Amino acid sequence: MGIGMLRLGKTGIEVPQNAFGALPIQRVNMETAVSLLRRAYEGGMRFFDTARAYTDSEEKLGEAFDGMRDRVVIASKTTAKTPEDLRRDLETTLKNLRTDHLDLYQLHCVGQCYRPGDGTGLYEEMLKAKQEGKILHVGITAHKIGIAEEIIASGLYETLQFPFSYLASDRDKALVKACAEADMGFIAMKGLSGGLLNNAAACMAFMLDYPVLPIWGIQRMEELEQWLAFFEKDAEMTKEIRDLIEKDRRELLGEFCRGCGYCSPCSVGITINQCARMSQMIRRAPSEAWLSEHWQAEMEKIDQCVDCGLCMTRCPYELKIPELLRKNLADYRDIVAGRTKV
Repeated sequence: MGIGMLRLGKTGIEVPQNAFGALPIQRVNMETAVSLLRRAYEGGMRFFDTARAYTDSEEKLGEAFDGMRDRVVIASKTTAKTPEDLRRDLETTLKNLRTDHLDLYQLHCVGQCYRPGDGTGLYEEMLKAKQEGKILHVGITAHKIGIAEEIIASGLYETLQFPFSYLASDRDKALVKACAEADMGFIAMKGLSGGLLNNAAACMAFMLDYPVLPIWGIQRMEELEQWLAFFEKDAEMTKEIRDLIEKDRRELLGEFCRGCGYCSPCSVGITINQCARMSQMIRRAPSEAWLSEHWQAEMEKIDQCVDCGLCMTRCPYELKIPELLRKNLADYRDIVAGRTKV
C-alpha cells in the first residue's frame, strides 16, 4: 500500500498521508531547517504542523515557504488560556509564518474540552478568528484519552491531534473510529512513541491501515529521507512487520515514558523525560553515550527525588513517575555494574 491522499474530515483538506511535524526543527539552525522543509515539499509532503510553543519553528516555516503559501497546508497551535493571549499568539504566528491565514489552528495540549459559554472565552475567540478569515479550521490537541473522547463527543472541533502509534490500545483505536464517524480529522502525533520505535516501515505500514494523518517529528535529513521514500515504495503490512509489531507491543505496552517533557522542570533537577525511560532507550537504541559519566550522574540524581508529586500532576499520561524513575535507576545501576547485559 503506497501513500495516498487523506481527507481531514469536515475540513475538506486533502493531503498525502505522510506529513511533517516541525517541533524538532527548533533544535537546528535556520539554514538546516529551511533545507529540510523544502526537501520535504519536493519529496511530496504538503502538511506541516508547528506551534507557538516550539520557539522559532514557525519562523523557519515562514522562511522556507515564503512566496509559496498556496502550495502548502500549515497548522499551528496555541497554549493560551485567555482570549487575549490567544489573539496575541495568533498574530505572532501569522507574522512568523508570513501569511494572513492558517489552514488549521489548534488549542494545544488541553486539559479540558473548551466550549462556548464555559467562561474562558477561548472557543468564542477561535470562532471570531475563523469568521475574520485568519484561521480556516478549528482544531485541538490532547494527550489524555478521556478528554479526547469528550472532545469528539462535543462535535465542536474539526480535527483532533492525539498520540497514536502501533503501541495504541483498543481505546486509542476507538478514538480513530469515533473521529471518522464524526467526520473529524485525526492527526497522529508521537508515531514513534518518543523514539522508542525505530522501524520506519513498521510505523508507516501501521498508520496506513487507519484514516489518520501521521506527522513525523524530523530534524535530520536522513530521518526525512526515510519518510519520503514511502512516496516511491510501498509500506506493506508483511508478516515480518506484523511479527515485529507484536514483539514490540509485548515488550513496551504498559507504563512507559514517551519523553514529551511536560513533567518538567523537576524540583530537584532530574532530567525526567530521559531518566524515566533509560532502560528502554539503552536497549532499543544502544549507545555508549547512555553510559557516559554525564548520564551516570544524571541517573544518580534520582536518589534525590523527594516525592513532591509535581511531575505526576503535569504528566499527560498519568504515570507514577517517581516509581518509574526508581525502577530505571535500579536497572541502570545493574547495567553499569555489568550484572545485566544490554
